[in-house]
This record gives sequence, C-alpha cells and structure tokens, in this order.
Amino acid sequence: MTAQLNPRGDVAVLVPAAGAGVRLGPGRPKALRLLAGEPLLVHAVRRVATASVRSIVVAAPAAEVAEVRELLAPIAPVTVVAGGETRQDSVACALAAVPADVEIILVHDAARALVPPELVESVAAAIRAGAPAAVPVLPVVDTIKRVSAEGVVTATVDRAELRSVQTPQGFRRAVLTAAHAAGSDALTDDAGLVEQQGVPVTCVPGSEFALKVTRPFDLALAEHLLTVAPEPAAPRTLIA
Repeated sequence: MTAQLNPRGDVAVLVPAAGAGVRLGPGRPKALRLLAGEPLLVHAVRRVATASVRSIVVAAPAAEVAEVRELLAPIAPVTVVAGGETRQDSVACALAAVPADVEIILVHDAARALVPPELVESVAAAIRAGAPAAVPVLPVVDTIKRVSAEGVVTATVDRAELRSVQTPQGFRRAVLTAAHAAGSDALTDDAGLVEQQGVPVTCVPGSEFALKVTRPFDLALAEHLLTVAPEPAAPRTLIA
C-alpha cells in the first residue's frame, strides 16, 4: 500500500533530486544511487512523509521523470517534475507545483536519505510558530583553519559560532518565493538566498542521522546507520 499524505496538512516538501553527484563516483544521478538495495530518493521520500505533510514534490532529472514517478508510486502520492540546470532551478520548478494554499515549504536534499521524521516535524513546527525561515544545525566539532591558495594556514577560526547546516530547511512560502525571485547567485542552499534578503533564519537542533551522502564513504556509513535507524514502518497512513 502507498502511504497517504495528510489532506489537511499544512506542509509541502520539495526534494531537488536532479543532480549528477559526481563526487559519489560515476554512475546514475545521485538520488537514484542504491542504499541497502533502494535508491536514496526512496529512503528520503519515505522519511519526509510525516503527519504534517500534504504534498511532496520531487524535481528529477529531465530524462528520468517517468522512471522516478514509477519508482515513487508505491511509496507515496508524490508529484514529480523535471528539474533544472542548478539546484536553485530545481527548487523553483518544484515550488511552482505546490498547491496554492500550502504556506509552509520544506526543502530537503535527497542525499540526506536517513533524515529522522521527527526532524522534519521540528523544522515545520518552527515555521508554524512564526519563524520566516528555519534550518537544522549541528555544532562544528573539528578545528577549522583558514588556508591560503598556496596551502598555508592563515588563521584558526573560532568554531564557537559555527554550525553545520542540514536539511530540511523550512520557509514561509512567501519568503522562499521572494528569495528565489530576487536571488541571482548560485548558492548551495535556500537559506542562503533568504539571508541575502535580510530575512532572519532560526536554527533548530539537527541530527547526526541527517548526514549528506556525498562520497562513497558517506554511502557506506549510511548503510551502517540503517542497521540502528531502520526506515519508518511502511505502509504509513497519515490522517489528521
């Protein structure tokens, strides 16, 4: 059975999944690489289909839209659209497909395939409570050095004020729409676009399980973590 999204939910989740993932090595688009026998995208969609979510929109590689739609059909009633040249373009394509009356938008990386459903709800709750934007973060634990182009350390950065940012990132719909309309720089996350507009971004505690699968090592680590953080029970029927 397919998990039913909440028809009275107030959240839409956008999943830009059109990237190639070259750092993961040659092969299929990153979102379609296998983790424990299933594509990263399948794991991610299953985990973001939480009780507040009414709509999930995936931006897939243009050549893979039909395949992705078929792949996700047994998981949840997901809308699949063609992504763009950049992550920013893909998010904009997905945003355009969200029902007009959904006001809380979460943007989630398919590569963060093990995101806990509780983290999805935590970010949504921050927006619901009045934050215009919210991101999950973790403290930086390594010593951070600033290094010159010649490979020489120029400074040691105080890590007390540094945070590692994860997804899903949450926004009031009007805030995200305005940021995309005004943004011109190719940034690595949507919170960066919002920051450029002078909008405050609230932080909520992140999760070690929401790691981003970028390199082969990350994929191996995620496979191990699945043994201690199994997928949510399926099928899941979500009714308000």
